[in-house]
Amino acid sequence: MDTHGYSAAERLERLPISGYHRIIFIIIALAFFFDSMDLAMMTFLLGSIKAEFGLSTAQAGLLASSSFFGMVLGASLSGMLADRFGRKPVFQWSIVLWGVASYLCSTAQSVDSLMLFRILLGIGMGMEFPIAQSMLSELIPATRRGRYIALMDGFWPLGFVAAGVLSYFLLPVIGWRDIFLVLAVPAVFVLVIRFFIPESPRWLEQAGRGDEADAVLKRIEDKVRASLGRGELPEPIRLPRGESTPGNFFSALAQIWSPLYCQRTMMIWSVWFFALLGFYGLTSWLSALLQQSGFAVTQSVYYTVLISLGGIPGFLMAAWLVERWGRKPVCVVTLLGGGVMAFLYGQSAVFGGNVGLLIGTGLLMQFFLFGMWAVLYTYTPELYPTSARATGSGFASAVGRIGSLLGPLVTGLVFPITGQGGVFALGALCFAVAAGVVWLFGVETRGKTLEELSEGTVAG
Repeated sequence: MDTHGYSAAERLERLPISGYHRIIFIIIALAFFFDSMDLAMMTFLLGSIKAEFGLSTAQAGLLASSSFFGMVLGASLSGMLADRFGRKPVFQWSIVLWGVASYLCSTAQSVDSLMLFRILLGIGMGMEFPIAQSMLSELIPATRRGRYIALMDGFWPLGFVAAGVLSYFLLPVIGWRDIFLVLAVPAVFVLVIRFFIPESPRWLEQAGRGDEADAVLKRIEDKVRASLGRGELPEPIRLPRGESTPGNFFSALAQIWSPLYCQRTMMIWSVWFFALLGFYGLTSWLSALLQQSGFAVTQSVYYTVLISLGGIPGFLMAAWLVERWGRKPVCVVTLLGGGVMAFLYGQSAVFGGNVGLLIGTGLLMQFFLFGMWAVLYTYTPELYPTSARATGSGFASAVGRIGSLLGPLVTGLVFPITGQGGVFALGALCFAVAAGVVWLFGVETRGKTLEELSEGTVAG
């Protein structure tokens, strides 16, 4: 088939989902999984680190927040770098950075050095998250885009559970330093990425590198044909075309604040900030708060892992509903559901003996909250054009990480005053505010190609 004259989007959107798409998905999702393990591990190790260094709750909250400070820096820079220099190189270097930083965490002999290494770890993770969602959204056709990105986010709760299982079995045996050492090993994963993940043809085309985009597209088309066992692919369908805008380092930042995207930017920044303020204000302290209620370290880790299992059906349900209901209603429902369950969990956590109620409300809380994550990662990159997608996703993530940074700090300060009930009530309020913002100002993106969404004609 002669594809001369067709855009990268037209050639990508007409491709049937194949084994090649699924390989790309698995590689990106595994990187997401390893990052999640590293970040979630602090939830399970914080109690032990707090005891070893004799930290107050406020100091422990500062340590838990340190990686989020790094994530603010990483997410802010990575989006602009990826929109200027490409998705693939930024994705690769982010993985190298968090792998090295995880190793350094294992060598920390003081809380100050550990905090510094967690900041470096956060920079690497902050770089990786928005690039992963941008890459996947640009390679998967619109009919399946939401489902695949939501499923990618599902590797987040899987990473959280894996971190809990790892710490449950290894923490009593090797200690928290060697656990960080184990987590540095997956950095070799970058070698796989170099050979299997292509640069985004959409990005190459809009950057004015048409010959490179065509070469990458031909390789993708050949691999899809081989995967499907067919000689011909469907005819491309004409789609809206944006202009090639390579620009300078800051042009994408100006674009997300242009009249066309200004409301979307304010909406998604607000949602990320309040959702992550609530989420990390609660989950970073789950294990430590259980210990504070009288549970032993191994008990608290066990219950935290058990509660986290609720996130697995949560993201699976969200991955199905984003293509059935749409992004906007699923986002609102998961935020409100998470808020209600967080409030009820906080009340049940006050009564340490009522384990059944604690686990039940905790499971439902994580069901909704990990569903929320799946929608956020699906929704955010769809709001921006290719020339500013990584920047828009990166800065939304960075604003969210400011909420992540403040969350554990606020919890450490509020807990001595209000107790666990007050902490979880505050988290519930954050989720309610985020849900209201989406309901009032969000646009629906389900079923639209990225190019249609960048035309600015989508209704709320």
